[in-house]
Amino acid sequence: MTKLTLFCFTLGLCFACASKQFKQNQHAVIRINQLGYSPQGIKVAVWGSLHQEDIDSFSLVNARTEQKVLTIQAGKSYGAYGPFQQSRRLNFSNFTDTGSFYILAGSTQSPTFRIAPEVYRGTADFVLRYMRQQRSLFNPFLQDSCHTHDGFTLYASKAGLPDSTKIDVGGGWHDASDYLQYSTTSANAIYHLLAAYRDFPAVFTDQKQANGLEGANGIADVLDEAKWGLDWLLKMHPEPHLMFNQIADDRDHAGMRMPAEDAFYGRAYERPVYFIDGRPQQRGKFSNNTTGTSSTAAKFSSAFSIGSQIFTAIDGNYAHQLRVKAESAYHFANIKPGVTQTVSVKSPYIYAEDNWVDDMELAAATNLQMTGDIKFKNEALQYARQEKITPWLETDTAAHYQWYPFINLGHYELAKQLDGKHREEIISYYRTGIEKVWTRAKQNAFFRGVPFIWCSNNLTVSFAIQCLWYRDLADDESYAELEQSNIDWLFGCNPWGTSMVYGLPHNGDNPTDPHSAFTHLKNFPIDGGLVDGPVYGSIFNQLIGIELVNPDEYEAFQSDLAVYHDDYGDYSTNEPTMDGSASLIYLLAAKEHELLGGAPIKK
Repeated sequence: MTKLTLFCFTLGLCFACASKQFKQNQHAVIRINQLGYSPQGIKVAVWGSLHQEDIDSFSLVNARTEQKVLTIQAGKSYGAYGPFQQSRRLNFSNFTDTGSFYILAGSTQSPTFRIAPEVYRGTADFVLRYMRQQRSLFNPFLQDSCHTHDGFTLYASKAGLPDSTKIDVGGGWHDASDYLQYSTTSANAIYHLLAAYRDFPAVFTDQKQANGLEGANGIADVLDEAKWGLDWLLKMHPEPHLMFNQIADDRDHAGMRMPAEDAFYGRAYERPVYFIDGRPQQRGKFSNNTTGTSSTAAKFSSAFSIGSQIFTAIDGNYAHQLRVKAESAYHFANIKPGVTQTVSVKSPYIYAEDNWVDDMELAAATNLQMTGDIKFKNEALQYARQEKITPWLETDTAAHYQWYPFINLGHYELAKQLDGKHREEIISYYRTGIEKVWTRAKQNAFFRGVPFIWCSNNLTVSFAIQCLWYRDLADDESYAELEQSNIDWLFGCNPWGTSMVYGLPHNGDNPTDPHSAFTHLKNFPIDGGLVDGPVYGSIFNQLIGIELVNPDEYEAFQSDLAVYHDDYGDYSTNEPTMDGSASLIYLLAAKEHELLGGAPIKK
């Protein structure tokens, strides 16, 4: 038995399988959360029919005894959605027994699933595997090193470093299936890893050394991973006047190869390192729209400040170093207020971030936690009022990484430190944003209100976290079913019936042919990688360089609304991302903590 099979057997997931092959004479399907459901939690499946047929009731069947244990009305009809002509939510939340079950609705049977209190146990640590596999410099999965010559500077001449100056910035994580490295996504990932440990420490185990190889070292693996990222950010901000935004650029996309084979930049194995100068940067025919230094530098500051707080009890010298860097990064963010976008050379695809006050709010809030200085409270409140709602929640669309992070993390960190009317004010911003999404979501059976833009799964994770934080801060369960529906979506309760996480659950329907060199060239698993997720049909049809390699096993469930392909050739829906996976670690840790009786996370 492999370690992966043993892990999933422990979770009780080995029977939770679903065929990707849709039978030609099958007209309807029942979509479930393949991880399972908690006894006391919200339990909903979705029935959908490709024809005009309908149902009025459904039954829950014990998979061991084949006895019906519950038969109830199916609830309201939501009509057409995506590929379905009819759809209904099948809510069996009042059933609290444990065991293995399936649902019957008319002639349609769901896959088998579990109801148990431990359905999320070990899932956060499982997704952490993907973070380790994304490491640059020494990669513990490959047990080999890569990108050992990073890198040479660009745009830093005014800071005293002429172009092509050698600088040591090895380390950190590859951003996705390419090997670019971005400070903005890395700092956001570090925040989520650190916050997950801070809020739910008992969830995480210690099975790896700091270098990612086997063996406990007395520190939770999630902290080892966060420190790997922090150590890289320290290199990317080596002096108060020096800060770098990215390593490499889209020339990386010239072809699939393993990370140690990178040599696309004209300097042997050295890669360019882009300085943050607060101005637009152009290397080929494409220029970004950078306006300042704030968005990236503020993310540095918040990662350093929360890191300093956590590592105070572990390594005082390291915690002090992080505190100093948090302060200098906050200063760097204020050099020129505005956004720092990434650089592209050959293609128009960049991280086109357009907001920065949310990053400043988070930096001020975490610096308030670290220092107790009241000035940070006042500044955080000012920034919070400038962007009350993350814009995509209201506009229902966005350019690639236009509003990043995908929710306002600062509202949560600030609200925890407030009381009275100021606390209620910040919480109301979360409620208003959730209500905007709910207005769309309540119109379909999946409660889907997140737009199908590039990296829609990342938005889904982030929105579920916003719902979680609102529920905790406000002690209000109004959006609990909406929150859970977004989690269910990620693990199979979606039109395609697939989990969006590689290898989770093990015997379920999950990505097997992602856009990844590890799987495509070497047949290596990429356990825990959260893929990009479905996109609007209109987006898919306009993207450059996509050609499906294999027949589409989900063809019956594609629609003009949204498409998803488990196909190496589709980089838009089936490429895993490092930052999305890191956010998922927080969400899964919260679910495990909650279902195993953990105390509320609010202060």
